[in-house]
Amino acid sequence: MAEIGETTPPYLRIVGELRRRIMAGELGPGDRVPSTRQIVREWGVAMATASRALTALRQESLVRAVPGVGMVVTGAEPTTPGRGAASGGRRLPAQGLTRDQVVRTAMKIADAEGLPALSMRRIATELDVPTMSLYRQVRGKEQLLVLMADAAFAAHRLPRTFPPGWRAQLELLSRLQWSIYRRHPWLAQVISLTRPLMAPHAVAHTECALRALARHGLDQHTQLHLVAALANHVRGTAINLEQGAEAEQDTGLTDDEWMEAQADVFGGLLAAGEFPHLARLSRTAIDLNVESLFEFGLQRLLDGVAALLERVTTRTG
Repeated sequence: MAEIGETTPPYLRIVGELRRRIMAGELGPGDRVPSTRQIVREWGVAMATASRALTALRQESLVRAVPGVGMVVTGAEPTTPGRGAASGGRRLPAQGLTRDQVVRTAMKIADAEGLPALSMRRIATELDVPTMSLYRQVRGKEQLLVLMADAAFAAHRLPRTFPPGWRAQLELLSRLQWSIYRRHPWLAQVISLTRPLMAPHAVAHTECALRALARHGLDQHTQLHLVAALANHVRGTAINLEQGAEAEQDTGLTDDEWMEAQADVFGGLLAAGEFPHLARLSRTAIDLNVESLFEFGLQRLLDGVAALLERVTTRTG
């Protein structure tokens, strides 16, 4: 193996060091390897460089991606370079590649490692096809993200029939969206209210929500703002899902474990007496997490819609 020096590309220096750790047994089978963010911090490189290093290790079959965990060591013995994991060691013919394969592979990467790890080159590596062959199926990453979002919503079909009543219908839609975000934490980073994606299966949720509020005396401005406020509550809360997953991957600690580790620091902050209300709350067993925030916010928003509809009914009755 050639000696790695200062003139070696940064990603190869990272690959060399991580390969050394694996070969030396410092990282054993099943152990998590540094995430892209940890590599960025440790080596001072760009996110793209960190992703390229992990991709190279995957090409050597030294590491593999585990959904919800990140990259883990598969073993120290490399296999023949150039054999992709997604094709079971057989190079896929580029002319046989489909758009669905590209989208599903992209979603698999994003589900396991987050959007920063997603690139056209990485998808091509997983499929073991030339990178340029992907552009026969998608125009670029922007269109790919739209297709990924649409596929995520399509996999969780809207019901054929909805329960009676606007509140039950809006609650059903909100919970369905929440389940989609939980399955695909990266999705909250893709969805935008100011620049909505032209993804038919996502747009269908807006249509159903507007239908739930129709014929209740609300003007169109109010209807659209209520629907957007509900969707934004779900999405805004869901943004924490990917951040939490990335933090857990980087630190190896769950949210509860991290809070326990910060107990002394938090206690010292409150002991100064500058935050008496927060200090009183800290002595009470309150379970605050993304699930409770989603549930509390959803019910309060729906309560607000109910109050608004009651005022409209009183005014027009």
